[in-house]
Parts: sequence; structure tokens; C-alpha cells
Amino acid sequence: MIIEIKIPSPGESITEVELANWFVEDGEYVEKDQEIAEIESDKATLTLNAEDSGKIKILAQPGETIEVGAIACTIDTNAKGVSKKPKSEIKKTEEKTESTPRSEEIKEDTSEKKKDKSVGESEENKNVKITPLAKEQMKELNLSVDDVISGLKKITTKEIDLVKNISTENKTENDVSLKLKGNFTRETENKKLSTLRKKISERLVQVKNETAMLTTFNEVDMSNVMEMRKNYQKKFQEKHGIKLGFMSFFTKAVTNALKLYPNVNAMLDGDEIVYHHFADIGIAVQTPKGLMVPVIRNAESMGLAEIEYRIMELANKARDGKITIDELSGGTFTISNGGIFGSMLSTPILNPPQSGILGMHNIVERPVAINGKVEIRPIMYVALSYDHRIIDGRDSVGFLMKVKEMIESPQKMLLGG
Repeated sequence: MIIEIKIPSPGESITEVELANWFVEDGEYVEKDQEIAEIESDKATLTLNAEDSGKIKILAQPGETIEVGAIACTIDTNAKGVSKKPKSEIKKTEEKTESTPRSEEIKEDTSEKKKDKSVGESEENKNVKITPLAKEQMKELNLSVDDVISGLKKITTKEIDLVKNISTENKTENDVSLKLKGNFTRETENKKLSTLRKKISERLVQVKNETAMLTTFNEVDMSNVMEMRKNYQKKFQEKHGIKLGFMSFFTKAVTNALKLYPNVNAMLDGDEIVYHHFADIGIAVQTPKGLMVPVIRNAESMGLAEIEYRIMELANKARDGKITIDELSGGTFTISNGGIFGSMLSTPILNPPQSGILGMHNIVERPVAINGKVEIRPIMYVALSYDHRIIDGRDSVGFLMKVKEMIESPQKMLLGG
């Protein structure tokens, strides 16, 4: 039976996607639920899975723009193929093989050479590396290194990457000596802009052209929050199985501040202002595919542990390309933490159609005046970018001051601000 694998719909407003790459080759035998391809939309990156086991026939090429519902490939379920061992089984086999005493391994190889050609190799192939599992399979099939190499029907990108990596390792010393002699390159590389990156670019330009964006700054003394984390981190981890980070404190502080300054949690819709009586907080996450903003729904109703769980879950899904469109959609306010990359200060850009975004930065020990005396305190600069069309200076400054107040006095935050 021939099964058609069609492009799924990533979201209601998306009619076409880009086929990023295939994880398998045309004509290869695939197993049920195996990931076979990766597709990119203007909102997220998704994977295609095989609906059944069989031989795959690829109909769309990498980089091709394809409509939702179109056939990407077919799978012939009548075709026979060799099932791949589960990774856990392979790992056990390798561990078993590697645990064989060296003396026994040498003895076995010596005896096998006399009666088995599987270890045979020509002079030019004597440096080929063989994994324990592959060596075992070669012995079972009575194959030599020369047989395997001569039996290859084609060279794929996998083989090229392997050779490239090996060449890089072998030539490291030579490369260093060449650099010391002053050799350099002026080569360039062109890479097609992904669908996701195109959409991000369009949205950033849209924000610049269509909003009256301003940024206000403040500094936060992180002493009390850091002391609280130090005192309760172990108990928190034992009870909840997750570390207590700074992002949960800021998320909680933001949700409390939004209740006091509803304009910061609002957005423009034509000639109307939409006020939200809930706080769906977007957490900006850097992924290999670009910046994504997963959304924590009703964060105002969550405790610190629940917020930490949700942040970790969404961030991992975003980085692994497993996040759904629903988890990226919506949001009433966004938090971005450039401090994890070492940023001292920045002006975060709005995430439309939201009207506000909070930027966190790195924590640096700085001299500050405390009760007339100079003390060294861990200070973080924070920034609030906002749309001045609906948020006035009083609300923006007041909102940021309230966040500062609750971070510097965590007990206020935990009591609802």
C-alpha cells in the first residue's frame, strides 16, 4: 500500500511552508513514527513523521516552498527493509563489546584473521575506523573493510561530513602552523534566509514603522532575591525537582505590576484599546532557528515553581523544534533576558501587537549609596520598551518602579504586590 505524507497545517493563517531538510534519503526504508523531514513556517519549525514503515519516495526538495496539504513524500508499506535497532539496544551492544578485556579482544582478532576475512584490509584502507558494533556485524556477514568500501553505491552528505570532521581533526596542527605563518581566507558563503527569519525581519521593521516606541530604564538591587535563592534553593529543588531561577521572580513581579498598570497589558486594535484581565507572558528564547517567544498562559495565577516548570518545558520544546503554534501565539506582555549572554544594557524591541516588553540584563557588582554609605551590591539594569500611543510616561515609569520594588522586596511580590 502507498501512503501519502502531506504537509500539515501549522496554523489557521498559514497556507504554505518551506521544506527545510530531509532526515532520510530517497528510497530509504523508514520506520513508523520516525522523523523524516523538517518544515519551517513563519512562526515555528515542525517535523514530519512517517505514518507507517516502508520505503520512502521523496517528492519535494529541500528549500522548496510547498502548500499546506500538498504531498511531500509517499511510503510504500509493502517494501521490505532492515529495521534499525533501538538506540538503547545499540548502546547496550556497544557497551558489552567495549567492556571485553583488551587481551581477549586481541586474541579473538588474531584467531579470526586466520579463518575469517572480516578484519582484512588493504594498505590504503588500514586507517579506516570501525565501531565495535560495525565490527561485530562485519564478522557475522564475513565482510572486510575493502568489501564494505567497494560495496558503497553512492556518497551522501553524511559521508562528506564524516570525512570533513576527520580531516579537521587530523589537520589541526597544520592549520595552526599555517595561521602562524600569516595565511588567511577571504571566502564568502551565501545562505538562503529561512521562512522564520524572514517573518522575524518583517515584524521588526513593522514595529519600527508602526509604533511610537520608547524605552525607560532603571536599576534593581538583586541582593534580597539572591539571598532568598541561596537560602531556599536546596529545599525548593528537593520539593519541586527544579531549580529556582531569576526569571520566575521577574515573571511574578511583572504579573503583579500589570494589575496596577493595566495600560501596559493592553494593545491597540484599530480604533479601540483592548484591555486584558489576565497576563499571558511571553518568554523570549534563542533557538538555532532564531528568536522564539513561547507564551505562559495565565501566569498571574501561578506560583514560582509552576512558572519555572512551564518556562523550562516551553524553552526545551522551542530549542528542539517541538513547540506548537498555539504555544507561540498570543501573549499580552513579553520578557527578554539578554543578561544570559552578558548584555549590560539594551533597548528591547516590542513584540507586536503587544505594547510592552521588559528587558533583563546581567548582574554586576556596583558601588551604590545605602543610607549615606557606599556599599557594593549586585545590580541589574532593567529596561521597559513601550508603545507611547497608549502608554504614558507615568504608567511606564510607575510599572518599572513597581517591578523594581517587588524584586528588591520579594516578600511583597509573594503577597500579591
